[in-house]
Amino acid sequence: MDITTIDGGTGSGSGTIVRDVSGLAVLTGRAVRLVNIRSRRDKPGLRPQHLKALQACAVLSSGQLKGAHAGIKEVVFIPGNTLPGGEYHFDVGTAGSAVMLAMALIPLGMYAKKTVSLVLRGGLFQDFAPTALYLEHVLARALFSMGINIQVNIDRPGYVPRGEGCIMCTVHPVDQAPGPFEAVHPGRPEMIRGVALCSHLKGRKVAMRMKEACARRLLKQGLSSSIEEVYDEQEAPAYKDPAAQAGACLAIWSSLGRGCLLGADMAGAPGRSSEEIGKKTAGRFLDDLSKNAGVDRYLADQLVPFAGLAQGESSYRVPEITDHLETRLWLIREFLGAQTAIEDRVVRIRGVGIKERITI
Repeated sequence: MDITTIDGGTGSGSGTIVRDVSGLAVLTGRAVRLVNIRSRRDKPGLRPQHLKALQACAVLSSGQLKGAHAGIKEVVFIPGNTLPGGEYHFDVGTAGSAVMLAMALIPLGMYAKKTVSLVLRGGLFQDFAPTALYLEHVLARALFSMGINIQVNIDRPGYVPRGEGCIMCTVHPVDQAPGPFEAVHPGRPEMIRGVALCSHLKGRKVAMRMKEACARRLLKQGLSSSIEEVYDEQEAPAYKDPAAQAGACLAIWSSLGRGCLLGADMAGAPGRSSEEIGKKTAGRFLDDLSKNAGVDRYLADQLVPFAGLAQGESSYRVPEITDHLETRLWLIREFLGAQTAIEDRVVRIRGVGIKERITI
């Protein structure tokens, strides 16, 4: 068996390489050996959330995972030859990101024989990962414009350090290759919308304070906002079940016309005030907006695998060229044979146009 070796320390050297490789290996039917996994990180090797992505891809495709456990720096993944679809339950087991696990599995669901329903447990709101609110209101919206239909529902918020959050992600198989994503010429933002969520913190008016601080910062630039306050409390949970601990998150987003979409989010953390969350979330949005970007700094790299699978050329202007962006572009060239280029902060990706549900 031919095995493709991928150096997990390339580029960003992050867990994103593990997640992307596991999904793309299934979609291309290529066995892969991952070496130097997260070698550039303070705690190198597989963390539980990365291990769970590999395990989940193996389950969805009836594949094999050899020598994998938390902390290991080399692993072999042999994808299976089917994607039947159906309902799957996965638990990260820590406060590691269940949202990033969902993002690793969405491409597999796109090519399954029937709808994939994912029930995922872990962290939903933390630093260094997109929040569940961002997945629901920004990435899902961008994918819909490409013909990729997913639904995201929060069942239970989950925060650091306990995690124990739960999201449901439903992925509908595509009937044809996704279309390209185009977002080069942004206009003026429409109404900026958002959600200010707090769990077990209603008495401190955390959601209101985040919302008001964000709205004030946006209004200084002449931008109006409509941000919903959501209170998740034991006696009246906003979702199916209340969070296991106190926590908070703010997410905002807006269409800029011509396919352009910006979002920003931030989770609460010890010592981080509600006002700081509101100001910094607005500041990130405004910074990307000031650079005439068609997508925000996070959507810029999150779109890459999907653009690689799409038919035609995707093009979108990014606020900055990040290591994550360049690394994910490298991976779709390596695994899919997609063509990529960046000029004047416009990312161009000519996808390979996978048209049919995978039944290899």
